[in-house]
Amino acid sequence: MSDSLNASDVPRPADPAHGEPGEFSAHAPGVSVRHTRAKGEPRFPDGPKADPAGSHFERRIRSFQPRRSRVTAGQADALQRLWARWGLDIDGRETIDLAGLFGNTGRVVLEIGFGMGEATARMAAADPATNILAVDVHTPGQGNLLNLAEQKGLSNIRVGNGDAIILLREMLRPDSLDGLRVYFPDPWPKKRHHKRRLIQPEFLDLVAARVRPGGIVHCATDWEPYAEKMLEVLGAHPAFENTQADGGFAPRPDFRPLTRFEGQGLEKGHVVNDLLFRRVQHRNQPSTGA
Repeated sequence: MSDSLNASDVPRPADPAHGEPGEFSAHAPGVSVRHTRAKGEPRFPDGPKADPAGSHFERRIRSFQPRRSRVTAGQADALQRLWARWGLDIDGRETIDLAGLFGNTGRVVLEIGFGMGEATARMAAADPATNILAVDVHTPGQGNLLNLAEQKGLSNIRVGNGDAIILLREMLRPDSLDGLRVYFPDPWPKKRHHKRRLIQPEFLDLVAARVRPGGIVHCATDWEPYAEKMLEVLGAHPAFENTQADGGFAPRPDFRPLTRFEGQGLEKGHVVNDLLFRRVQHRNQPSTGA
């Protein structure tokens, strides 16, 4: 798994889901960890693996670009101490028992791409009955979210490291999820990169097999062309129905936090679009009225 990112080749919009300092900040600014490792030595011996799935699965076009950045002392400490308890390496080798992973039989929502984890922590704190399996490949963010979970006593968060496609395809049982959250994914704005966008028909086929009927797929983006494409792709998929009667975008629901960065973008005229689609009943399955 590459840890490089060519920032000039992949422009990014404002990313409100990726956090900000403040109430849920868990690391000291400017305190970073640099360690010279011997060849082959893991970055965090007791933490997330660099490439958990390795070469066991086909190399496909990925919707994400792993990137390496400085890890603060607090994040490194959290990765070392808490990964064995609250972390999950996505290696594709076993089916996950979600009740065992969380220690309860509550509802489970998968969040793909949580950045630094501040928004995830706020949602977990506001709804302790919902378990959040939060997946990302950004090591500082993984450490930060673990730190936040410990500081705030959030036992309903588990942090996944690796490719969410492998998690969905190889490690989750059918109808095991109660929802999916994809907030501010990489828009891959250049036309030649559109094939890398996460919200594609094939991805939704996989999601439909893992989210139980009635579950909500919630996407949000501040990249308007991508928002329109998301609306088109989700609207065309037979397994999902728009929760909005007019078939359009949804108001931001109260449970998705409005971050400072998102608020600043809105003040500058940026448009943030939310999409809320419900997983419909399986074919030939009678409605339960839910």
